[in-house]
Amino acid sequence: MRILLNDYAGYPFILDFAQKLAERGHEVLCVYAGYNTTPQGNAAVQVGKVHLQVKPLYTRQPLRKDKFFKRWLQEREYGYLVIDAVKSFHPDVVLSANTPLDAQWILLGSLNKEGVPFVFWLQDIIGIATQNILARKMPLVGRWIGKYYIFLERFLLRKSSRVIAITPDFLPLLERWGVPAERISVIPNWAPLDTLPVRPKKNPWAIRHNLGDKFCFMYTGTLGMKHDPSMLLQLALRYRQDTSVRVVVISEGPGANWLREQKRREKLDNLVLMGYQPFEELPNVMGAADVLVALLKPDAGVFSVPSKVLSYLCAQRPVLAAIPQGNLAARIIQKEKAGLVVTPKDNRAFVDAAQRLRNSEEQRLYMGAKGRSYAERYFDIAVIVTRFERIFEAL
Repeated sequence: MRILLNDYAGYPFILDFAQKLAERGHEVLCVYAGYNTTPQGNAAVQVGKVHLQVKPLYTRQPLRKDKFFKRWLQEREYGYLVIDAVKSFHPDVVLSANTPLDAQWILLGSLNKEGVPFVFWLQDIIGIATQNILARKMPLVGRWIGKYYIFLERFLLRKSSRVIAITPDFLPLLERWGVPAERISVIPNWAPLDTLPVRPKKNPWAIRHNLGDKFCFMYTGTLGMKHDPSMLLQLALRYRQDTSVRVVVISEGPGANWLREQKRREKLDNLVLMGYQPFEELPNVMGAADVLVALLKPDAGVFSVPSKVLSYLCAQRPVLAAIPQGNLAARIIQKEKAGLVVTPKDNRAFVDAAQRLRNSEEQRLYMGAKGRSYAERYFDIAVIVTRFERIFEAL
């Protein structure tokens, strides 16, 4: 088949997925937003791959997520860029993930005219997320804008040839929105196990950044509107007098900028802030950690699953998570005994859980091993690719 995979974010596991599809003989074009400030995968994965093209798509100007109208225009522009890619590639099917709804709407309309099946890979419930965020920023106007995006997302899901949800938690909402059950599949996310091997604590990256002999609480990935960077600040404040501890945050954007200002204001030498690291360094980056940290705001639990937790499990390190208890990631951590989960906004419980992990190497080793064991059982990319292939073939 000719498969166009559109992932606005360019996440590593989706690029890995594109590579595995190509290895089975499918012609694959993977496109993503080149200007996006997210921890993107290794676009060079296409080197030497006969059946794979990886292509960043660039809007005329860098993305402005902090300017609502400008962002709206650029997201629409991205939709038209994907359409151009479709017209030149002539796919048999399009799989689209992590893409703004206005861009999805433009893309779906074009594909329907061309008779090309459109598969909506539902990673987040964007409409509800938009309403929650904008209602806090602009109480009256924000609610109406949020209602529009909920309507738009429901329309897109109902008109899609197939919906692939990453968690069964989305099924009740999809049923209420009238998406036919026979057009919905649930395929949980995963992390690219073969490109995330376990690395020792004292590895070249850790030594280069003077972290090899420090106890590291580490957060990697986006710090967006559904995350609370203040909890990382509380962690740094708790250990400001302990010269053997570092709180390492690898991120970019508004959340990272806010932490940078707090670091300056509070004179927190133990708070280490870095931009996104090269994808090939990611195993060593997470290997440098003693504890890996995940965050999700209370109202984000219903519409989002922090996929970074899945990468954390591959690293064989315990997870300290401040995420809603009912969230899929929280359930995995607790069921597998791969870390500790506390309620978001509960700073006291968060730093207490951090101290428990700091005090017990035995517990950290046990939880890390449990997490890696889960990854090895459930992140079998061959099985996952086969499930997607069956969906594409049916279309």
